[in-house]
Parts: sequence; structure tokens; C-alpha cells
Amino acid sequence: MTPAAGNLPAAFTSFVGRRRDIAEIRRLLGPARLLTLTGMGGVGKTRLALEAATASRRAFADGVWLVDLAAVHEPSAVADAAAAALGMPDLGARPALDRLAGYLAGRRALIVLDNCEHLVDACAELAQTLLSSAPELHILATSRQTLGIAGEHVLTVPPLSVPDEAVELLRDRATAVRPEFRITDRNRAGASRLCADLDGLPLAIELAASRLRTLTVEQTVDRLEDRFALLTGGSRTARPRQRTLRALIDWSYELCSPAERLLWNRLSVFAGGFALGAAEGICAGQGITRHDVVDVLDRLVAQSVVLATEHEGLPRYRLLETIRHYGRRRLAESGEEQRLLRRHHDFYLALAERVANSWYGPGQEEALARLRAEHSNLQVALDHSGDPQATLALAAALRFHWCVGGFLGEGRRRLDRALAAAPEPTRARARALWAAAWVALLQGDHPVADRWLTEAGQLGEQLDDPAVRANVQSLRGTSAVFRGKLEEAVSLLEGAVATHAEMVEGPEAVFSLFQLAAAQFQLGDPRAAETGRQAASIAQAHGERWCHAHALWMLGLDAWVRGHWEEAMALTRAGLEIERGFHDYIGAALMLDLLAWITASGGDHERAGRLLGTVRALWRDTSTTISAFGPPLAEYHAHCEETVIHALGPAAYERALADGDGHDGPGRAIDYALGADTEPAALATTPSPLTRREREVAALVAQGKSNRQIAAELVLSPLTVDSHVKNILAKLGFGSRTQIAAWWTAKQAPTP
Repeated sequence: MTPAAGNLPAAFTSFVGRRRDIAEIRRLLGPARLLTLTGMGGVGKTRLALEAATASRRAFADGVWLVDLAAVHEPSAVADAAAAALGMPDLGARPALDRLAGYLAGRRALIVLDNCEHLVDACAELAQTLLSSAPELHILATSRQTLGIAGEHVLTVPPLSVPDEAVELLRDRATAVRPEFRITDRNRAGASRLCADLDGLPLAIELAASRLRTLTVEQTVDRLEDRFALLTGGSRTARPRQRTLRALIDWSYELCSPAERLLWNRLSVFAGGFALGAAEGICAGQGITRHDVVDVLDRLVAQSVVLATEHEGLPRYRLLETIRHYGRRRLAESGEEQRLLRRHHDFYLALAERVANSWYGPGQEEALARLRAEHSNLQVALDHSGDPQATLALAAALRFHWCVGGFLGEGRRRLDRALAAAPEPTRARARALWAAAWVALLQGDHPVADRWLTEAGQLGEQLDDPAVRANVQSLRGTSAVFRGKLEEAVSLLEGAVATHAEMVEGPEAVFSLFQLAAAQFQLGDPRAAETGRQAASIAQAHGERWCHAHALWMLGLDAWVRGHWEEAMALTRAGLEIERGFHDYIGAALMLDLLAWITASGGDHERAGRLLGTVRALWRDTSTTISAFGPPLAEYHAHCEETVIHALGPAAYERALADGDGHDGPGRAIDYALGADTEPAALATTPSPLTRREREVAALVAQGKSNRQIAAELVLSPLTVDSHVKNILAKLGFGSRTQIAAWWTAKQAPTP
């Protein structure tokens, strides 16, 4: 059985207390299909929801998913954010809410809908629609106010109990910054008083604990009492909890050095987290040198202002929303907000252009992973450029993010909006026009694609831009292939290849070459295999992988039609191995469909049926079919289905389809097809609890390396490595590095 899907992040700090709250949430999630955790900011709603969701994983066989809405500001974007969080492809023109409802209809899953308070109406609509469409779906929401729909259960999250849970959290977090710290008879009363003064609010306690690196508990209590006296005129009962948190954040801010305060302010322009390079590129200057950013950032991590995390194995940082909003207000007061937003846009435009300009070379998977991690920041950059031409340039530069990375729907909306706002005949518009045409072609919208390509072609001539002309000609050839106009397609694609060759010696022509091979193949042109081999050779020579995979697919198709089944199988599997690194629904569906045809030709009809099941799931999720990519492919697919049904019978065929249909997403489907999910059951049920980065750290701990040595080797900050080691210890229930080393060594030993 496929392991349950999900995207819950690994915790970088231990979870303290709240055992009764977790038990109550799990109890309520049985009868309640919508449970909303309410409470003030800083009370710990998100962390409690994530811990409860993690503890409930076994109850939701089809996955537990986090939808973080903190970086979403438009109600219309809530469903898109949810679809992206679930890893759904945004490829068709169907509304995201409809796609979500269809995707979840037959699944037993739990969605954690986090930070709903600024989008309550949109979240209520999302929850009501999904719960009505998916009878086995449960939603755990966090919000400062309820969603207000029928069937909603509400649990108010209280502060931590004082002294028990609150003091334990203080001890745990203080030990992280000052390992020798202990709660003793001498400071216990002060610790209890400190936690009581902070109203048991977890965020406030974590911020205060970071100050115990240099202050005693008693000194911290005295300084906070002075702060609260200024806030309330000395009346303890006059201070609501929200003002307690504000006072504590004010105090934390004032204890920061000028450089720390400056970086805190500037980091607030990021949405959904950021990488160190982005912080250096955007926040340096006028008070902080680029070289100093990492040290100042480390100090903010040590003070619990910034959290260290990761995304798809990439080290990341983020600010809690309460902290980010505070920094954004301070940034606006400083007069720097617009300047920082312009720098933010310029940084992400440069990133997107680097990806686009170097696409036909090594590092494609890593580039797409980086853009996925930065998706929220890319949205902010598109919304706040202040210049329609700059927005147009960014939307066009993101073409591989839209078309290969699985964001066609958003790419279509962004490009349409940017083109409407910037009608001037510029090079940026010409590039955006052909990028928009590519998106429309992949969505099957040929009339719109033709309109954009006509204007792009005219602009290319007017501006005398050979790159625009070559790409327009190539995409016209693609359109002709999809429509079955093969002679026209061959002529156009041959012209595009020639134009690219005239412009520059490099791999850019490979995109047109593999499509030319496909058109020649469908025409029965004997040159098809040679063209495909040329495309594969150019791609391989330049370290290009995406077009290489598609060229191998085309060669496999040609070999299969010629009856060379072993060669076809080897080529197709090689293409799928490359596709593993991409989130490419269409490419994976085409290759897996071919694998099913080859398998059926070899007589293994049951396996072919299962492969057709994986294909059915991928095409369903893309809201399209193989017929959109040319009539011959649709005919091959239909013939394979008929052959398998005839061999197995309708009932057995449906069972095989259902078995293959249970593997969500291209990565899982490819793993299934290539046999990666056939590991022993014992291994499948006992996965490592560590993330990929934590496993890397554990391996280096086992080699006897210190945290500083590990940080140098993995290019991380020492504090981030500290967090990883603490997390490994917590997850494995160990108390020493020696235990980690012994565990790692045992895991690497071959089994008898």
C-alpha cells in the first residue's frame, strides 16, 4: 500500500505540555469534521494543531496536509493556496475549488487550515464546499475567530498552565540558549512569577527565555515588571493578554542591537519564509553589510525572533506572523518599506531570469525546487513591483515555473493580467506573449495561443529579436503537432531549429528538436529516430535533463512501434528515471502511458492495467487527456486498453486500474511503475522519523564531527545545526550524540 501522503513540517524544537489538549483534539476529530482552534495570537494554536495532526496520522490513510494561509492576502487565492499545499497540479482552466473537491472526494484525509482569521469568509466557503464534496475529509482550522458554518466544533486554546507547563517550556527553551541553565529551588519561584507575568503565553515565554542567555530569572522578572508598569500604570488587572504579548515583543525589540532591529524590520517583507541568500540580497546595505547578515540572522534565531526550518531539503528561515506583522509596522514607520519592496521584486526578478536564461543546462530540478520554495515571495514580487513592465518581465521569466513546475493556472492568470496592464510594444511584452502562448497551448486553449503567437511574431519582427522569432516559430510547430497538422509542424520546427542554430551554439534548440522528432515519428518519417538521438545527445552533453527525458520518451515510442520492445522499455525507463526529479504531470503521464503499451505488448496485461491506473490518475489531476497531444497517441492508448480488457476481463481490469490509481502525483506514480515501492513491508511501515537534512546531520555526528564542523560542511549556520541535533535527539528519544552515532551505524549495517 502507498504510504499516506502529507506535507507536515518537521518540528525544530521540542513540544512541551498540552497532552490533554492533544487528546481532546484527537477525540473531537472523530465526530467533528470541522474543528476550529481559537485563541489570541501567541497562544500556540498552530503548534498545537500540528502536533495533534501528527499524532492523528494513522487515522487518515490518504494524508494529513498543512495549508498555511499566513502569506495569503486575497480571498480569491485561498483555494489556490490549498491546492498548492496538497501538491495538486495547477494545469487546467478549472477553478481550484472544483479541482480540490474532485481530488478529495474519495479520500480519508485531514487538512490543517492554519491562520484563517484574516480570510474567514473565504475559509468558510472552502471548508463548506470541501466537506460537502468529500465525506471522509476532516478539517482542523486555527483562527482568532470561528468560521461560523454549520457543523463547526470550536475548541478555545488556553495559555499554558502556570507553573507546570509554562515553567517547563521556559526551562526547555532557556536550556537551548544556555545549556547549563536549570530550574532550582533558588530560582523556581522567580520562574513561576515570570511565567505568570507572561500569562502563560508560549510565544511570550519563548521570547523571554532567549534573554536568559545573559540575564538571570530574577533580572528578567524585574525588567519585565518595569515594562508592564509603564504599559498599564501599575495595574496588573488592567493588562489584557494581548497587551502582555505586545509589551514583551516591544521589550525584545528594544533589547536587540541596532543591526538586529534593522534586519528584523527588513525580513518582514518576505512571505512564507526565505533563504539566507535572499536575506543577504534584499536586506543588506544602509546599516548592515552583506557579510554581516548571517551573523545578525543567527542572533535573531537565538532570540526566537526568527525560526530555522527547511523546504524540500533546502534550509530556510521564517518569522511567526505576530513577529512579522510587528516588524512590518516598524519598517513602515522607518520609511523603508517601499524601497525594500522594490529590492524584493528586483531580487526575485534576477532569480527568475537566471533560471530562465540557464534552463537548458544542469540544475533544472534544483532550480524548480528553489522556485517552489519561493512561490509566496514570487507572488509578492509580482504584486508589488510598482512598474507594469517589471511585472511583465517577471511573469515571463517564470515561464518554466509555470509550465514545467506545475503552476499553469496561476501562470495563465498572472500573464493575462500583466499583458493587459502593459500594452506597450516592448521586448518584455514580446517574451511574455510567447510565454503566455505556451501556457495556453498546454491547457489546450489553441485560439488564445494563436492570438498571442500572432502578436508575439509581429513584435519579434518589429523589434528584430531573433530569440522571440525562434520561440514563436517553435510554439507554432507545437500547436500544429497537437492539432495533428504534422507536415506544417515539421516545417515550422525545422525552421525553429535552424533559427536557434544561427543565433548561438548551445542547447536551446533541443526543445524544438524533440518535438520535431515527435512530429516526424507521427508522419512515419524515417528521420525521426535520428532527430530524437540528436536531441538526446545535445541535452546530455549540456547536462540538460527535462528535454532529455522527453527525447528518450520519443525514442522509446519509436522503438516500440518498430517492435523493439526491450529497447523501448530501456529508453522509457531511463526517461522516467530523469522525470523523478520533476513535478511534471504531463511528462510523467505520457511516459507511463508508453510504459503501459510496451508492457501490454510483452504480455504482462495485469501490470499494464495497473500502469494504466497510474496514468488515469495523472490525466485526471491535469484535467486533460492524452488526445490533447495528437491523434496517434490517443489511438495507441485506446488500443492498449482494449487489449488489456480483452486479456483480463472487465472486472479484473477495473481492479488493476484501481490498484494503480492509488499513487498520487508524478513522483509516487513513477516510483510505483519502476518498482521503488516494492520494498519489504517491514521497511515500509517503519520509515526513518528524520528529514533528509536531519539524516545528513546524523551521518556527520556519527563521524564524530562537531556542530561547527557539520555547519561548515553543509553550509549552514551553527545555530541551525544545533536545532537539527536537538530535533534528532527529541525524535529518537535519545540523550546524547553517542546514541545518535550508534543508531546511525546500526541503520547502515546490511541486513542478513
